[in-house]
Amino acid sequence: MIERFIAACDGAAKGNPGPAAWAYVVADGAGVPQRWQAGPLGHSTNNVGELTALQQLLLATDPAAPLEVRLDSTYTRDAVTKWLVGWKRNGWKTAAGKPVANRELIQSIDGLLEGRDVTFVYVPAHQVDGDPLNAIADKAASDAARTQEGAGGTAADLPVPEPVSSSSPRGKRPSSPSATKRSSSGGSRTLSARFPGTCPCARPYAKGDKITKVGGSWGHPQCADAHA
Repeated sequence: MIERFIAACDGAAKGNPGPAAWAYVVADGAGVPQRWQAGPLGHSTNNVGELTALQQLLLATDPAAPLEVRLDSTYTRDAVTKWLVGWKRNGWKTAAGKPVANRELIQSIDGLLEGRDVTFVYVPAHQVDGDPLNAIADKAASDAARTQEGAGGTAADLPVPEPVSSSSPRGKRPSSPSATKRSSSGGSRTLSARFPGTCPCARPYAKGDKITKVGGSWGHPQCADAHA
């Protein structure tokens, strides 16, 4: 039986866009970290960092082994588990007819996921008692973005995350993680759709569904972050 692995990946951009980087940490089936890697991206965006982190993680792990990926980017999760089908159907255009951002990276990830058993688990970032693997990946990506130098190692030299104060707004206790198999909404006002329509992610919504502003149009609340 092939061992199942647990991993976390994260991206960072100081300024967004700004000095950017990616990082991942791979653990065994019990969640004990085994190895990690981080790399610089020059001047780029946070979303590019997040996608590159997932791409590099998939390249660095056995495609035959079941993999649980923990990440704090709803954009990355939804891009490869929800929006991809619609983007392909539309010729890599959004519902508004615009080219899909970061297409090359997403296509690469799509190919790397083909035939693999991968489950994505969303974990909130910067939480008191938050996910430890996510915290390590976040620290590694942040350090690589700041220094613009690659790094990596084993359990013996893991990056040490900065402590999160319980009094900080970033220190709220985390909500339950949500898992998404391959097969977030922000603070914008939501309302019930008076008519059916199509979200910029290319998926429809029905009359009465909750919608919010997504870019310059209306769509699913969970899609708002990708078009912010």
